[in-house]
Amino acid sequence: MANVTDLQTKYSKLAQEYSKLRAQNQVLKKAVVDEQANSASLKDQLKQRDQSLRKQEQEMDSLSFRNQQLAKRVELLQEELAASEGRSKKGKGKGDSPLQPGLQTQSVFNEDLQKKIEENERLHIQFYEADEQHRKKEAELRAQLQKLEGEAEEHQAVVDGLTTKYVETIERLQGDKARLELKTQTLEREAKDCRMRTEECQQQLRRCQSELSRQVKQSSSVIQEKVPFNDTKFSDYNSLNVPSHNRRHQLKARDVTSQALSFIQDLVAALLNFHTYTEQRVHIYPLDSSIEPISPLNQKFSQYLHENAAYVRPLEDSFLQLYQSITEDTVTVLETVVMLRNFAENFSSYTHFLLKILPYQLKSLEEECEAPLCTAALMAKNRELQSDMKKVTTVFEKMQNYINLLALPSVRQDAMPQSSTSAVFTQLAASLHSLHDAIKEMSKHYNQKASIEQELPTVTQKLCTTTECLLGSLGSLTSVTGKIATFFSNNLDFFTSPGYSPRGCAVSLNPLQAESMLANKKKAAAYIDAIKTARPQSVPYREALSNRRILTSSTESREGLTQQVQQSQEKIARLEQEKEHWLLEAQLGKVRLEKENQRIADLEAQLAAALGGSQSSQTATDGRLTQSNEEAETAQKAAGKETTLCTSLVGMLCTTPTNEHVGDEESREQLIKTHYMTRVGELTTQLQVSDSKAVHFHSECRALAKRLTIAEKARETLSEEVKLANENITRLQDELTTTKRSYEDQLSMMSDHLCSMNETLSKQREEIDMLKLGGKANAKKNKSR
Repeated sequence: MANVTDLQTKYSKLAQEYSKLRAQNQVLKKAVVDEQANSASLKDQLKQRDQSLRKQEQEMDSLSFRNQQLAKRVELLQEELAASEGRSKKGKGKGDSPLQPGLQTQSVFNEDLQKKIEENERLHIQFYEADEQHRKKEAELRAQLQKLEGEAEEHQAVVDGLTTKYVETIERLQGDKARLELKTQTLEREAKDCRMRTEECQQQLRRCQSELSRQVKQSSSVIQEKVPFNDTKFSDYNSLNVPSHNRRHQLKARDVTSQALSFIQDLVAALLNFHTYTEQRVHIYPLDSSIEPISPLNQKFSQYLHENAAYVRPLEDSFLQLYQSITEDTVTVLETVVMLRNFAENFSSYTHFLLKILPYQLKSLEEECEAPLCTAALMAKNRELQSDMKKVTTVFEKMQNYINLLALPSVRQDAMPQSSTSAVFTQLAASLHSLHDAIKEMSKHYNQKASIEQELPTVTQKLCTTTECLLGSLGSLTSVTGKIATFFSNNLDFFTSPGYSPRGCAVSLNPLQAESMLANKKKAAAYIDAIKTARPQSVPYREALSNRRILTSSTESREGLTQQVQQSQEKIARLEQEKEHWLLEAQLGKVRLEKENQRIADLEAQLAAALGGSQSSQTATDGRLTQSNEEAETAQKAAGKETTLCTSLVGMLCTTPTNEHVGDEESREQLIKTHYMTRVGELTTQLQVSDSKAVHFHSECRALAKRLTIAEKARETLSEEVKLANENITRLQDELTTTKRSYEDQLSMMSDHLCSMNETLSKQREEIDMLKLGGKANAKKNKSR
């Protein structure tokens, strides 16, 4: 079972890690979508830049063409200027009047040239500025491209890590599955062996039972014939004159109280853990007390939670006192269980403690909702937890009222009629089921809240550990409340059954009558103890009571059974010896009687033949009669078991002369008696050994039957766990396949996107290089000009 518990712990941790990875996967999906949107916007910007670059190239081509035209025009103008200057030199002697139109034309050309030079400079400046902007934009695009490549590598690393982790998880789960299958096969083999051994033991048990029943019948017949007094006739009243159904009621009450005590101990442990971990969480969230002081409300709440042991521990102590007060020699009804009042008071104090801390719990959850990073989903879960805590406190109040009602008859006997008791127990069972449902809902909402909190960026490892411990305490609390509710419902018929009643009477006894009945039982025991010396041959009454108590309450004790079997075997051995002795005596007496009758007939014949005989012959006849009587008394003391040998012995005695060989007869009879007494002792010892073996085999058969039942239950639970594990493995494999497929699709899309971007960037680099080469060539031409 410990391996199963470890496996469940591993599965819970794996589920938590899976939820974390699922949250990270959502974040990564969101990041990938954002990056895809950014890449699309960058593509649009790149297209726009390409369009603007083409426009600038076209403008640059037109400007270069215009610049070439202007350069040709300037050359023509310079040629015309040189020609005009030559003509002006030739026509110096002709006067100044012809030069005035040439000067006007030259000034016009000079102004036009100046304008063209200025326009050319402006165009060169615009080209330089456009080139600088293009370089800056190219550097920005390169930086963004490097950033996207880095993010893509990070995403790929995360995807590879998740894939590796899922592969390791699948391998580990497959190994666990193989171990569980091997364990299941081993348990099946053990169960098969147990069934075979059980069948063999059952066969031995049937044989032993048949043998024991035969011996019991034989012993019963002997006891009825030989034992003058038998206390077992009063077996119905041996247990202090208590009717058997009342004693069963008392034993059932003690057994039920013992089971309830174990459940109460588990409940107390779960409540202590829940309050303690809640206190630790208050010190950590929403403010960490090690970094900054928490609010006064949470300080007061923590102070109250620190006192939880003073209210929870008395529940276990008072119920333990209640269990100790219920014994086999007491009357257990609501009117006599005084310790139930102490348990009710302690339960009321714990309920008041829950009412006291309830407002602080609600305010603490409201304070968590006011935290800066509290999301809408987290606020909704906090409201659900507030509602759950109110429900739990309300159910505890109802249970307090019902327990106080059940404790009233121990204070005042007429406080509650018998007809209302069953209704109170039924309502208490319903309240226990309501408590289990409320705590189950609270545990479910706490799990959902914990999964939401783990997605917060400010969550710490300390908070995660405390939350996991709190969820574990809630799980144990849910389990123990479910067990208590089921236990109470299963024993509801016993709780609502009537109390003690005398045999043959339908009216139950009240507590006073029950107490007086106990007193009378004690007086009867004392009376039997006082007169035990008058009947020493009977079984002492207290010993009979002790044997009865051992038989009814400790039937599973091997030592007690062995001791009782030994005592019974000794008694049976003595009775068998007595039986054989008296049978032999009867046979010998019969033979002696026939012999004496024959001798008397012979004597009468002799007397008839010798009617006139002397007095001496009469004296001899009297001596013979006396001697024959002595021989008959001696023969009655002999013992033996085998009838045929006894008959032969009697025949020998009949043929032996009575007057001459009396000593030989006595020695022979003594030897035969010793031989048969030894034989009877050996047979008795063998019978005792066989009886002890039968009892031992019977105990082993019962133990093996119990072990088989436990093994069957364990096999069923393990098969269910294996089935659940297989379902979890299948579900995890499906989720892993889906996640892997989605990641592969995303990676393929990202790789295609990166390839297209690389191609675009390579084209842009080529175009930029060509523009740079063209710009440099134009600059060189302009400088040369």
